[in-house]
Amino acid sequence: MQDQFFLPRRRLILSAGAVISLGLVAGCSTSGLLTADDGTGSDQTEATLGYVNALRKGRGLSTLSRDPAASVAAMHQAARMARAGKMKHNIGWRDDFSDRMKGDGVTLPAAENIAMGQDTPERAYEAWFKSPKHLENMLGGYRGLGVAVAQNTASGNRPYWAMVLSG
Repeated sequence: MQDQFFLPRRRLILSAGAVISLGLVAGCSTSGLLTADDGTGSDQTEATLGYVNALRKGRGLSTLSRDPAASVAAMHQAARMARAGKMKHNIGWRDDFSDRMKGDGVTLPAAENIAMGQDTPERAYEAWFKSPKHLENMLGGYRGLGVAVAQNTASGNRPYWAMVLSG
């Protein structure tokens, strides 16, 4: 299995989207937390928050809180990638991270991590943890977190993950 990772830095509009990429981890099994064929996102913030906060506490950093706006932005990005069948921060023409974040009400500064193929929140977190750029985002000076996953049978049933960290 080859590991790659994708870095976050973009906002999503359901029809157009973007996010910065840093990685990918293969592993295409599906589970009950993956969503229906329509590519809509499933909020996985609570399932991921403990991993990120344990990492931050271990490094002497403050913990993050669930940010509803960051969760919405993550759901938008995950769904957008699933619909496109691509793990990319920037998916459409004129895709702009700052505009996407502002459009979803995310407090700036913000960052985004994306991944594809992991079948659980723990595996998505592990992929981000192993990526220096994604790890840097998780250890950054943020206060809020949102995480989502989406899949679309038209794009190969792969889970697409997005994590948004907010100021």
